[in-house]
Amino acid sequence: MAGGEIRSFATPDETRTFEKGRADVLAIGGGSVGRLTFEPGWRWSLHVRPIAGTEWCEAPHFQYHLSGRLHVVDSDGAEFDAAPGDVTCLPSGHDAWVVGDEPVVTVDWAGARDYASGR
Repeated sequence: MAGGEIRSFATPDETRTFEKGRADVLAIGGGSVGRLTFEPGWRWSLHVRPIAGTEWCEAPHFQYHLSGRLHVVDSDGAEFDAAPGDVTCLPSGHDAWVVGDEPVVTVDWAGARDYASGR
């Protein structure tokens, strides 16, 4: 890379929409970063599983939570809630859903490249 890069989610390279959510994806620095937005009532196993075609979300996530509460359940049974200001690292094999009436918005440095793409 010859110099710095700057990108904005105002003009993402790709936007994928799915029921009750969207993934805005930027290519930058040889990688990808995504802004994932989930509306109240969203649940991975209901709204993204049909796209992914897997039992659990297999995208590993490393993300910063900007808004809303997200409940996460790992395939091993561990579970927790993530809130604004939290940073989460989710391995492959989890489900998640929005808790409450506020949309969940995260910035994801690991799992957004193919999220909800069917790839």
